[in-house]
Amino acid sequence: MRQLLVVNPNTSAAVTALLQQHVQREAGPGVVVRSVTARLGAPYIACEASNAIAAHAALDAWAAALAAPGSAAPGSAAPDAVLIGCFGDPGLFALREASPVPVTGLAEAAFAEAAAHGRFAIVTGGARWVPMLERLALALGHQHLAGIHTVAPTGAQLMADPAAAQALLARACQEAAERWNAQAVIVGGAGLAGVAAAIQDQVGVPLVDSVGAGTRMALRLQPPAGARARPGFDVAWQQVAAELQQLGR
Repeated sequence: MRQLLVVNPNTSAAVTALLQQHVQREAGPGVVVRSVTARLGAPYIACEASNAIAAHAALDAWAAALAAPGSAAPGSAAPDAVLIGCFGDPGLFALREASPVPVTGLAEAAFAEAAAHGRFAIVTGGARWVPMLERLALALGHQHLAGIHTVAPTGAQLMADPAAAQALLARACQEAAERWNAQAVIVGGAGLAGVAAAIQDQVGVPLVDSVGAGTRMALRLQPPAGARARPGFDVAWQQVAAELQQLGR
């Protein structure tokens, strides 16, 4: 049976539980989904600093998951794929470099799925995400991103009031589609899993759920050519968790 490791790079157990629920539902009974929570950092990634720490947290949580009880040694029970459960994909390139199995993130997967429709827009919570997502889209080679519409509440606040969030996000998605003539709109954020389906009939273009897209891409990807035989890093670490140190050179 295939195994998918979902890494939540923030410290919120509630977000991890939501990811586990939605990823397992999307993956189906033939996939074992295991979700882990960051051991350091912020409960919600909302700025450049928390995003930077989240990259470390994602690597740390991944290493800890591989070294968890039940594994004979770090890497011996590696999953078949890894999904970074944050719409912003902190640590994506570093984790991909260190992993022998495919790694993707909610944003990378959602960008690809939305781009299949043509020009796409993003709706998410928190204005500080705009430059971070623009840089990520550029790094991933996406030229179809038409614009990013942020709503005032953060993803954590939206998650706390689902009914109000759905009404707000439906309006925001329709406004984004009209403003940028977008052929699809991404509803981005781990805490917003399931919202796209709930509001699709209120928006005139296809909506992409970042958690659903992430799950589908993670299970579809194959190990890259030249991938490592075992998890590891090319440097020796100092003053980091023991699990990271064990994977260092």
